[in-house]
Amino acid sequence: MKIRTRLIILFTLTTAIILMLFATVIYLSAKKNREKEFYSLLEKEAVTKANLFLNAHVDKNVLQDIYHNNRKILNEVEVAIYDTHFELLYHDAVDIDFVKETRPLMDEISRKGAVEFYQKDWQVVGLRYEYNGKQFIITAAAYDQYGYSKLNSLLTNIIIVFIASVLIIIIIGIFFSRKAFQPVSEMIEKAKNITATNLDLRLSSNESSDELSELANTFNEMLNRLESSFDAQKHFVSNISHELRTPLSALIAELELSVDKERAAEEYKMAILNALKDAKKISRLSGSLLDFAKASYDLSEIKFKNTRIDEVLLDARQQVQKADPDYRVDIHFENDFDDDNQISVNGNEYLLKVAFVNLFENGCKFSADKESIVYVSFGKGKITLRFTDKGVGISPNDLENIFRPFYRGENKKFAEGNGIGISLTHKIITLHKGTISVFSKVGRGTTFTVELPAVV
Repeated sequence: MKIRTRLIILFTLTTAIILMLFATVIYLSAKKNREKEFYSLLEKEAVTKANLFLNAHVDKNVLQDIYHNNRKILNEVEVAIYDTHFELLYHDAVDIDFVKETRPLMDEISRKGAVEFYQKDWQVVGLRYEYNGKQFIITAAAYDQYGYSKLNSLLTNIIIVFIASVLIIIIIGIFFSRKAFQPVSEMIEKAKNITATNLDLRLSSNESSDELSELANTFNEMLNRLESSFDAQKHFVSNISHELRTPLSALIAELELSVDKERAAEEYKMAILNALKDAKKISRLSGSLLDFAKASYDLSEIKFKNTRIDEVLLDARQQVQKADPDYRVDIHFENDFDDDNQISVNGNEYLLKVAFVNLFENGCKFSADKESIVYVSFGKGKITLRFTDKGVGISPNDLENIFRPFYRGENKKFAEGNGIGISLTHKIITLHKGTISVFSKVGRGTTFTVELPAVV
């Protein structure tokens, strides 16, 4: 069931229940007032007829004639007068005698002073009446035809108004729900047209700050992220294809030339060395791509723990110098620490080592002396690492794109690379809620400054 339908049903039921409760209160109040007013009328009629009979001494035959004549055109009140000995002194219509007075009834009236009750649909009152120092018992009964008629008419009107109101509420509910959900329907239709090939489409949003506008804006923001992700993925795949094609083509060409005809052992050795060089390049690229994928994981899927930066730096230096013994890496601590937390971060040891290895290798391979130095300082809840070298430096134009994946600047002629290392390092540092910046002068060297939050 659609939300719009549910809202219509809920709105109609809620309003209908409120109307029903309101109508019920009105009907029950009218019913109670009718009953109360008619009992009051019976009491007045009983007292009036008792005064006529006892005080004015009107002949009872005259009173009875009046009763019978009136009864032909309206529901006249039937009155009976008794003394305290249960002797009948007067009765409007003994032949009719709708109320069958009994001794227990007389005693109850005498004891309580007044009683009210129903006999079928007739209302009956009994009164204790005093005249000239004597006690009398009066009963009066009648059927409130006019009151019941008004009550039935009220009930009919209530039912008609209730049904009409519910129908009007349903129509209003359908109209306003359609009006309210029209933007949602438009959003659904537009969202159906958004596919991977046209992620540039966006949902329309008005300038108001209502929930639908917030939903549209949130959805558009998600589309922006998806579009950026798709574009990055396309760019990523395109660069991977390009980077892999070159060494693979070279590898295939070397192998094809080596089997094309008989060659000397020295030529075979050279072909094998070239093929091995290309294979290592492919291997390094594959490793970089795997590290890049790991750094792109959701934070919830990456394990973080207290990690000492000095230990990670030592491991990274060992890995760099093992891969290339010509590289020299120095680590300098600019101040002492008394607590392990001062030199520790909440991070992933593997990813941090990958970042530091990239920075060390980057400094060494672009420097004539093959040396990279890192200066470590800490304080005010953060750890600062400055990776410096005396290499060829980076031009101002290249500095703007230094953290872009697969970007290689003007200095690519000095050393091989695939343009992943620095962008991967930037992603890893960002994952650890840190910052990385670069300062460089062409021919003077480069400094990468990394700031990481220390364990509190």
